[in-house]
Amino acid sequence: MSLRPTIDFLLNDWLSVERLNQRERFSDHSRETFDAVLDTCERIAREKYAPFNRLVDTQEPHFDGEKVILPQATHDAQKAYAESGMLSAAQDYEIGGMQLPYTVEAAANAFFAMASVSIGSGLLTVGNANLLMAHGSEAQKRVFALNEFSGRWSGTMCLSEPQAGSSLSDVATRAVPDGTGFESDPLGPRYRLKGNKMWISAGEHELTENIVHLVLAKIPDEHGKLVPGVKGISLFIVPKKLVDTEGQLTGERNDVALAGLNHKCGWRGTTNTLLNFGEGKYPVRGDAGAIGYLVGQPGKGLQCMFHMMNEARIGVGMAATMLGMAGYHASLDYAKNRPQGRPVTSGGKDAAAPQVRIIEHADVKRMLLAQKSYAEGALALELYCARLVDEQHTGAPEAADDARLLLEVLTPIAKSWPSEWCLEANSLAIQVHGGYGYTRDFPVEQYWRDNRLNMIHEGTHGIQGMDLLGRKVLMENGKGLALLAGRVNATIERAIQVPELAAHANALGQALQDVGATTKAAWATANPTEALANAVPYLQAFGHTVLAWIWLDVALAAHAAPDSSARTGRLAAVRFFFHYELPKIGAWLQVVRTRDLTCADLAEDAF
Repeated sequence: MSLRPTIDFLLNDWLSVERLNQRERFSDHSRETFDAVLDTCERIAREKYAPFNRLVDTQEPHFDGEKVILPQATHDAQKAYAESGMLSAAQDYEIGGMQLPYTVEAAANAFFAMASVSIGSGLLTVGNANLLMAHGSEAQKRVFALNEFSGRWSGTMCLSEPQAGSSLSDVATRAVPDGTGFESDPLGPRYRLKGNKMWISAGEHELTENIVHLVLAKIPDEHGKLVPGVKGISLFIVPKKLVDTEGQLTGERNDVALAGLNHKCGWRGTTNTLLNFGEGKYPVRGDAGAIGYLVGQPGKGLQCMFHMMNEARIGVGMAATMLGMAGYHASLDYAKNRPQGRPVTSGGKDAAAPQVRIIEHADVKRMLLAQKSYAEGALALELYCARLVDEQHTGAPEAADDARLLLEVLTPIAKSWPSEWCLEANSLAIQVHGGYGYTRDFPVEQYWRDNRLNMIHEGTHGIQGMDLLGRKVLMENGKGLALLAGRVNATIERAIQVPELAAHANALGQALQDVGATTKAAWATANPTEALANAVPYLQAFGHTVLAWIWLDVALAAHAAPDSSARTGRLAAVRFFFHYELPKIGAWLQVVRTRDLTCADLAEDAF
């Protein structure tokens, strides 16, 4: 079973991505050039990634005392990815890019995530470089971002610390000016950093000739004290190896040292590190501290970093989606070929009757339809968000601003919903396989392990829930929520005219009304403690409502398509989601609407 027909349908029949070619930035492109990019990425993923997914899971990165060792397959995959041009796919022609719509770039990257999310592609490197293109100086763009886009260097994001985790206001890494004239360095104001960073993906390796760390740190005040909270956080470029203003390595190692590798449940092919900055293992230029260059203004580091964090959150959502898709394809193939049991119609007791394949059992069909509705629905959501990015960057001013605000509201869903429900899809994939699914002889247990991280990194469910209910639905006086409701209602109005979809349209209308009323009820007392006590159930209900809308909109495109097994399958997934999934929102919204404090008020000794 191939992913490509689903990608083609969503891009062309649903999102009509070829219409983007009418915009000046994409005018050189056509359906043929988009297909060529998809063909190339599908081939590289099939040849360089998929065959080695199990290998990188079993041959974990290890440190030999001098460098981190990764399998040759990882080196080959990363080289092929860089040579494909995908690292700079969306960039200007002038800097070696393809000026490809982000929607097509996201779809092309889906092949790599499905083939081996553990090997990875260019998520952090591209996000790092994109941040520098938005907030860096001209020298920083030229020296650091362009070398990342070329694949010569790679990038990281260094936020969390061992004692702080997601609480960025508590970061303790310090940055002090590096001597006199520190502000005149051509690469930016030069500082010395000291501190420790934890959970740094791709923080140490030999895949590229340099690693560009983007590090959050605090500049002490005039009394040498760190400013509490997020206001004192600044952002710094801290290269593993020092470079000159032409982007050439100087031969000096910066004072960034590997303190340890984290041994993970999944994503084992991706190096995950604890890094020490400025602890003296690699003294540089006769002084203590890692050399870093300030990005943007002092104290504005978190605002800059959100540029990368939001990209990463959508990337996490896509990774979770494609792991769910991989499990679905694997369990569908297994169900079509595994004989077991006999038809219920015969009482299932005639031992002489031939066995049936397990896909003929209603409960197995239920599990397969659940996986399909989660994974394909999530893929449609991620591509819709990617389409909003294109609208934000190339649309007319009003449409671009609407896209920006819609993306703000949808980002917590794009990250959290696939990470929860495509993980559930992977659990169902194991169940379809039965006992075999729990063994390492089949790939579905690895898909589950790899996917379990996605509910945690780039902001846990709790963080995403508080972001959605505490900030996103309230921002700009609720304009983003109103915009989303407008889009949903437009789909409902179209679908209600189609007899086969009218009941779904009415159900979605009721769900939208319930979410709106619950949002108001949650904030009725204007007490954040009460409003946010059940932020995660709100996130779940909001997410299911968004996915019901996405599926109904997809269903309109599917309904208009000629009869085929793919059309039948999509419309069945829509029915499944509306019959089995959307009704769940009632229980989630109930505790939010009543501001239930069962959890918030319980004393710890009661546990």
